[in-house]
Amino acid sequence: MEDYKMQLAAVLAKITGISAVEAEELIEVPSNRDMGDFAFPCFRFAKILKKSPNVIASELTEKIVKPQFIERVENVNAYINFYVDKTVVVQAVLDKVLAEKDGYGFAAKKDKGNIVIDYSSPNIAKPFHIGHLRSTVIGNSLYRIFEALGYNCIGINHLGDWGTQFGKLIVAYEKYSTKEDVEQKGIQELLRIYVKFHDEAKSDPSLEDLARENFTKMEQGDANALALWRWFKEISLKEFERVYKMLDISFDSLNGEAFYNDKMDKVIKELDDKKLTKISEGAKIIELDNMSPCLITKKDGSSLYATRDITAALYRKETYDFKKCIYVTALAQNLHFSQFFKVIEKMGYAWSVDLVHVPFGMVSMETGSLSTRSGNVLLLEEILAEAVKKTKEIIEEKNPNLENKEEVAQDVGIGAIIFDDMYNTIIKDIQFSWEKVLNFDGETGPYVQYTYARANSVLRKSGMAISDIENICVDLIIDEQSVALVKQIGAFNSMITEAAEKYEPSVIARYAVNLAKCFNKFYHDNSILVDDMKLKKARLALVVSTMYTIKNALWLLGIKAPKQM
Repeated sequence: MEDYKMQLAAVLAKITGISAVEAEELIEVPSNRDMGDFAFPCFRFAKILKKSPNVIASELTEKIVKPQFIERVENVNAYINFYVDKTVVVQAVLDKVLAEKDGYGFAAKKDKGNIVIDYSSPNIAKPFHIGHLRSTVIGNSLYRIFEALGYNCIGINHLGDWGTQFGKLIVAYEKYSTKEDVEQKGIQELLRIYVKFHDEAKSDPSLEDLARENFTKMEQGDANALALWRWFKEISLKEFERVYKMLDISFDSLNGEAFYNDKMDKVIKELDDKKLTKISEGAKIIELDNMSPCLITKKDGSSLYATRDITAALYRKETYDFKKCIYVTALAQNLHFSQFFKVIEKMGYAWSVDLVHVPFGMVSMETGSLSTRSGNVLLLEEILAEAVKKTKEIIEEKNPNLENKEEVAQDVGIGAIIFDDMYNTIIKDIQFSWEKVLNFDGETGPYVQYTYARANSVLRKSGMAISDIENICVDLIIDEQSVALVKQIGAFNSMITEAAEKYEPSVIARYAVNLAKCFNKFYHDNSILVDDMKLKKARLALVVSTMYTIKNALWLLGIKAPKQM
């Protein structure tokens, strides 16, 4: 339908004198389809032509040369309403889907340039909890969305593997733990001693000074401090990898903060040479307009997040020559990104406009906010495992003879967690609730997955292969529900574009739910496995087209589509 809108805009541009781009912006899609598939309002021409919008609409209607895909044009008050020929739409959409098959909606080549996406980025030595889920799945979805549009994406897990917290952890390890305990209990032991450090530091502030001293040792290359740091990192990465495997997520780069340690001096010198820095109370800062200064180094000379992120941005531009560099982090970090983006602009780099912060709302539990320092965390691995377990229990109850129960439980349980996170606009805060996440009714991931499985079931029962479904008689599937389903399928490309433009995976999640609803209404109103072979093939073409589209929509969200449930 998006192609038709563009063609219609070209027709309207000729008779109105405005550009095709302006015409396309004015064209509306009526919520009431009785008013047409497209509507063109004429209010903006009233002042120029010194006529009422109603008269203008009437006169323009008479001038329109009706395109082949338009069935009829009607003038209603100040609007020109266009009704698309149903057979043309159905033919065009089905031809496209059945030709592209598994590639429907996706660009054939990745030739639009590079996009770097920085996401997930957990802190080393801290458990992977539910709060990390958002950056991980949102970033993974944006990666897939931009690749679907023809970009080559580079996914970077910018690990939090440097900073004062490691000084704290070294102090905590030496005071409260042993090598045996860490080797046996892994990241849980690191969490325990990290929490204990903060509890003890409340009454003994000298611990904070000791932590800073240890981090300074790390920055100065102290062998013992760096050996402990590498050990903590190794333990953490093993833990993280298990979670990423469950989520079916991988990265192109694991270059974290520590990777830039030997690259920062050059950047700091550039900042100094460009006379952007000044000393304030011993710290090196850059003053910024309309926001607080950006700290480059502390008074003891150690680096900060901003130093490393500025260095990372310069490295990524040089290495990948990106069209965009996208950072998927919490809204609370908005000031940090505004500051360092501004610094790069002040350095004279025009590509600073290509740095994009995609902020998301926070996750809280019903017991309160998540905090590693206080130990109030809900471990993501445990949540995913519990979701799989509960899903398997539902399968045992409803479909005990299902093959591959373990695999289906994994796909559906984890899919439910991801979909629940993606369904609302990402800026919204979320309160994690087991009851909500594992509710398999309504606008949920399992509902969309079940619709896909239902469509597969219909195809299996038909006894026909997808290759048999060709030379469709589209005149047999122009009833209301069939056409509504076709239009929904045909909107897939425009939904991907919208999701990319808004950096908003929820566009795809909501589209998937609406597509599932359309299919189920079509399924309810139309017998598919009928004796009439022409009608059967025509309706199966809709079933197969729905299958391809739902599967690809779920893939964009990082969710698998089981053929049976």
